[in-house]
Amino acid sequence: MTRPYSIPTDDLAALNLATDGAALRITWGADANIFHMTLGKHLGPKTRDLPAMIFEDPDGHVHRQSFAEVDRAATGLAATLRGMGYGRGDLIGLHTGQHPDTAVAHMAVCKIGGTAVTLSQLYGPETLRHALNDCKLKVLLTSTDAWSDLRKDAKTLFPHLTDVMLRGPRNGEHDLTAAFTMQAEDFMPEYTGADDPALLMYTSGSTGKPKGILHGHRILAAYTPSINLFFNLSMEDSDAVYYSPSDWAWVGGLLDMLFPAWMAGRPIATTLARFRAEDAYAFMARHKVTHTFLAPTAIKRLAQTANPREDFNLSLKVICTGGEALAAETLAWAEQRLGVVCNEFYGMTEVNHLIGNCAALFPRKPGSMGCAYPGHEVFLVDADGEIVGDDEPGEITTTATSPTKFIGYLNNPDKEAEMRLGPYLRTNDLAVRDSDGYFWYKGRSDDLIKSSGFRIGPAEIEESLLAHPSVAETAVVGKPDADRGSIVKAFVKLRAGFTEDHELTDVLRTHVKTQLAAYKAPREIEFVEGFEMTSSGKINRRALRDMEEQKARGNG
Repeated sequence: MTRPYSIPTDDLAALNLATDGAALRITWGADANIFHMTLGKHLGPKTRDLPAMIFEDPDGHVHRQSFAEVDRAATGLAATLRGMGYGRGDLIGLHTGQHPDTAVAHMAVCKIGGTAVTLSQLYGPETLRHALNDCKLKVLLTSTDAWSDLRKDAKTLFPHLTDVMLRGPRNGEHDLTAAFTMQAEDFMPEYTGADDPALLMYTSGSTGKPKGILHGHRILAAYTPSINLFFNLSMEDSDAVYYSPSDWAWVGGLLDMLFPAWMAGRPIATTLARFRAEDAYAFMARHKVTHTFLAPTAIKRLAQTANPREDFNLSLKVICTGGEALAAETLAWAEQRLGVVCNEFYGMTEVNHLIGNCAALFPRKPGSMGCAYPGHEVFLVDADGEIVGDDEPGEITTTATSPTKFIGYLNNPDKEAEMRLGPYLRTNDLAVRDSDGYFWYKGRSDDLIKSSGFRIGPAEIEESLLAHPSVAETAVVGKPDADRGSIVKAFVKLRAGFTEDHELTDVLRTHVKTQLAAYKAPREIEFVEGFEMTSSGKINRRALRDMEEQKARGNG
C-alpha cells in the first residue's frame, strides 16, 4: 500500500511496531494493561512526584496532583470497591465528567481487574437509563451536581443499581472522598491482560439507541503508533501540557488525550467549564497548554478569533483533530494564524486511527484526511465489496483483524455482522484515494443526497461554504422534494458582522456553484443562531434531516 513516509528502524519498538515483510505490524504483550501503560510507568523515584493533573475548579482555584498522589487515591478507591464486593470482570460506572475523579477512578478500576463504563454527563435521563439498564450496572461513581436531578427517581430509572458513590453523599450513598483517602497499604491489585475487557463505551450513533462497545486493554497499545504520529512525534517534550474540552467518556477525550498524556509522563489540565472559544484560549494560556485534541467544530469556533496570538500568551504547539472532516480553510487558519501543527486523523469507536497525518513525517495536503497509518490496511470498495481504483469514490474499509478493532457489542452479538462486507469491516464513510496514497473524505454513505439523478456528498459543500468569510458553521442535508427526490439544503451560522438577507443567500449559493458545480449549490439556505451538538461534539446532522423529513410529511 502506498505511503509517503517511512519510520526509522530505531523508532519502531518505541511505537509498538515491528516489521512484517514489507509491512509494519502493531505489537503488544499479552499482559498489556492500561494502568501499566499510563500511571504505572511513572511511579519510580525520578518521576513519581512529577505533575500528573492540573484541575481548575469552578471558583478558579487550581488543584495539582502528582503521579504518586493519583496512585494513592486510586489504590484507596480500589480497596473500597473491593470491600463493597466488586472485582475482576465487574462493570464500574464512571459518570464524573472532566473532573480528576474520572482519571483516578480509571486507574482504580484497572487495579481491581474491572471494566470501566464511560458515561457522559451530557446524557439525558433516558439515554443514561438505557445505558445503565443495558449493561445492568450495579455501581456508579458520579458527582453531586449530576446526581441531584436523578436521585429522586433513581430506583425507577435504574433498577439494577445498588451502590452510588459521590462526594457529599446523602441517603445511604457511599463517600467518594473517603474512598480516595482510605489507607490501603496492604491492597494487592489484580491486573488483567491485553484481551480482557477494559472499557465499555456507549456510542452516540446516528440511528437507534446508543450501543455498548467493549474494548480490551490492548486498545491503548494498538493506538500507540497513531497517537505518536498525530501528536507529531512530540509527546514527551519536556514542557508538554495536555488539554482537551472533549468529554472523557468518549474516545477523543479519554483514549486520544487523558491516557496519552500519562503515557508520555506529562500532566493533563482540565476544567468542568463548557467549551467557549475565549474561555478556552484563556485556560490554555494560563496553564501553558502545548498539546490538545479538538473536534473540527471547536477549531472552527476558535478560528472566529482572527489573530489569537495577539490576544493570548499561548504555548500551544500541536492540535490533533478527528470526528469529522477538517476544512482546508480551517487548517490554513490553524497553521498560519494560530501558528500550530494541526494533524487530522480518522476512525470510529469500533475500529479507530485508520488514516491520518503527521507533519513531522510527511507533507499534508490541505483538505485531505491523510494516509493509512502504520500497522493498518485501508481499502476503498464499491457496493459489491470490490476495491476501486485511484480517484474513484468508495467506502472506507479495513480488515476484520484490524489491531484497533473492538472486542464486540455488549448484548448484541449479531450487530457486528452489519459491519462486515466480505473480508472487510465497513465504516459507512466515503472517500477517494489519490495516487500518492492520500484519502479525501466525501461524507457518510447514509448522508448522501440523491437529487435529480446526482449523488451528492455534503462534506465538500460544507467545506465550500466554510471558505466564504461570512460563514462560521454549517451543516448540509438532503431535504425531501417531490420532483427531485431531494434537494440540497444548507443550515448556516454567520460570523459576527454579517446579516442574513436574500442578497447573502444568493452570494453563498453562487459561491458553491462557482467552486463546485451548479447541481451541488444549495437550493435552500436557512440561517440559524447555532446547532444542536451530539455528546461527542459534532453537529447533529441527523436531527436536521429528521426535522426536514417531518416537515415534508406534515406538508403531505
